[in-house]
Amino acid sequence: MNKRSLLQSALTLALAAGFAPGALAQDKPLKIGVTAGPHAQIFEQVKKVAEKDGLKIQVIEFSDYVQPNAALSAGDLDANAYQHKPYLDAQVKDRGYKIVSVGYTVNFPMGLYSKKVKSLNELKQGARFGLPNDPTNGGRALLLLQDNGLIKLKDGAGLKATPLDVVSNPKKLKFVELDAAQLPRSLDDLDASAVNTNFALSAGLNPKKDAIALESAKSPYVNLIAVREADKNQPWVAKLLKAYQSEEIRKFIEVEFKGSVLPGF
Repeated sequence: MNKRSLLQSALTLALAAGFAPGALAQDKPLKIGVTAGPHAQIFEQVKKVAEKDGLKIQVIEFSDYVQPNAALSAGDLDANAYQHKPYLDAQVKDRGYKIVSVGYTVNFPMGLYSKKVKSLNELKQGARFGLPNDPTNGGRALLLLQDNGLIKLKDGAGLKATPLDVVSNPKKLKFVELDAAQLPRSLDDLDASAVNTNFALSAGLNPKKDAIALESAKSPYVNLIAVREADKNQPWVAKLLKAYQSEEIRKFIEVEFKGSVLPGF
């Protein structure tokens, strides 16, 4: 039998056994991108729940907010779980990603932290205040400052507010914009900083005890699972979402994080 006949026979047997090329591809674990900290901890539990439904997952950690979407768009990930919709919307608009949300995960109320003062009222004139340097989380921090009476933003600034939108700043706060992951370390040098909860927890901060102000749980910043638009109707997406939004994961979040991370489903 020549080589061509051998290859044809092998392919015929594979198809007969149900091992078409597409089926072989599904034997590989799904690569899910997350940021280090709570997202990674939660997905390690999701991995166990999903495995009961025949879904294999490989959790891949990132240290910033930019790379997980770039990796997903490039095909290096199958999904990611680390961002809220305002951030995803901004990334899609700015970078042209064909990425969509397929379901909600958790909410991390943003907190304001300081090693210099115990309340916002104690901030002195000209205090240096750290903000995330990405547009959506920077706007989120400014809205939190406005909610606490420290500044006023111009009408219509909304979720994408920047320091340029501040129209009233009685304490003359000086805003220092840094990468979100760097903000916990900025507390030694700045008077106060807005810190995303996932990075606060990774740095050993307890939002319930250490934050001098905390965002309301009712906000538009619930996190989500994102996939490439072409994959949104794939069967594994529904299985992944089912595993994440299970009662087992809800209980894990409630017990593990004691209110500093909230189920958003």
